[in-house]
Amino acid sequence: MDTLVSITDNISSLLWGWPLIALLLGTHIYLTIRLRFPQRYLLTAIKLSFAREKGSNGDVSAFGALSTALAATIGTGNIVGVGTAIAMGGPGAVFWCWLTGVLGIATKYSEALLAVKYRVKTENGEMIGGPMFALERGLHAKWLAVLFCIFASIAAFGIGNMVQANSVSQLLNDTCKIPFNYTGYGLCLIVAMVMFFGVKGIAKVCTVLVPFMAAFYVLGCIVILAINSQYIMPAIHLIMKAAFNPAAAGGGLVGSGIIMTMRYGVSRGLFSNESGLGSAPIVAAAAKTRNPVRQALVSSTGTFWDTVIICAMTGIVLTSCIIANPHIDTTAGTNLINTAFNSIPIVGPVVLSVGLLTFTVSTLLGWSYYGEKAIEYLGGKKLIIYYHILWVIAIYIGSTMKLKAVWNIADCMNAMMAIPNLISLLLLSGVLVRETRKYLWSGNIGKWDRNELSLAMMEREKRIHSMMRKNKKRRRKNIKYPALY
Repeated sequence: MDTLVSITDNISSLLWGWPLIALLLGTHIYLTIRLRFPQRYLLTAIKLSFAREKGSNGDVSAFGALSTALAATIGTGNIVGVGTAIAMGGPGAVFWCWLTGVLGIATKYSEALLAVKYRVKTENGEMIGGPMFALERGLHAKWLAVLFCIFASIAAFGIGNMVQANSVSQLLNDTCKIPFNYTGYGLCLIVAMVMFFGVKGIAKVCTVLVPFMAAFYVLGCIVILAINSQYIMPAIHLIMKAAFNPAAAGGGLVGSGIIMTMRYGVSRGLFSNESGLGSAPIVAAAAKTRNPVRQALVSSTGTFWDTVIICAMTGIVLTSCIIANPHIDTTAGTNLINTAFNSIPIVGPVVLSVGLLTFTVSTLLGWSYYGEKAIEYLGGKKLIIYYHILWVIAIYIGSTMKLKAVWNIADCMNAMMAIPNLISLLLLSGVLVRETRKYLWSGNIGKWDRNELSLAMMEREKRIHSMMRKNKKRRRKNIKYPALY
């Protein structure tokens, strides 16, 4: 295990060096400028999140797609991931994590736009899309689409499965003395039951679960900040200062140099909000929308809620606790997290446990859908049942084993997923500009896309014909059995 940890750590360090950081942040900045700062449409995007798309194509509502994407992104990365970033990169990592979120809004917008633009309808009438279809249909690079799906299907078992299960089982064992295998059984049962109903079932559960879990966790953070109110401004000052001068953090922090601070801040930011990763667009493609830009705006709010708000709040909470408790062991993210929530009398550990448990369940559900669509692209529907079985087994393995290398493996797969997705975003930036000009800049955000309208009309005609057939059968019954009516 020590050898595996060492190998994966070296590979992760290589992948998350300057080249990928430059590619990721460069793409964020390039798309932000090229698309004229889509972040300025944030309020419009939030309003559209709750709008109903009557007669639109898709399997789930825009809010359902957003909730499923948030379910996958709001997870241990918001808690354990931020703690790990601070432990390994110092408080300055919080700034780079937050900046990745702000700039990542443009990238998340772009990913969702391409996902809806190039989505297709399966024989079963389901909508399917994502970076693999943008690569195949937009760039005509099927080999890159296949590589993306391979990396995505493997990454799902890391970032979206074993990492999540391992984190919550460790925490529940430490705080509530719940055996690891009990946590594993419970998670397996919950996820298996919801997965049975497909994307519509997952979206329904996430629509209820995500607002509750986010509000519950944010309320806990607000209470901690109220307790440490005198340390809030010093914490913000330390985060900003340490982002460019890690030595300013002092103490026993592991972070050594700005590259380490940036590496952990950016990688944990991507782990949390997944902007540039290419996962969230997979569920965005299933949303009911009248044009690609509308759903792109809705999807972009996911990065705002996840990183700009929740991760930033977690970072300030943990940094304020470091200042308030200068003798705390800062070399382990879990120590920071436990110390922070133990500052809430009596209910602190409960808030942390419930928050992490709900975050974990939602992430397991969201990523199960991402991995499922990647597998479906590679081998068709016939492989999904085997994937579901492996998914549930991996949850139990992650819950019961101490997988120190899992975080490193997840980082590696994140990087491998991001590369083909970022290539598609850069090479298809002209399409992004054209679609944005057509609907957003010209004020036609409510206009129907020609393809979406034709599909919607086809669906409407099918419903009309179906109703006519049913009415015809009823009339026949009336003639045959007049005495019954």
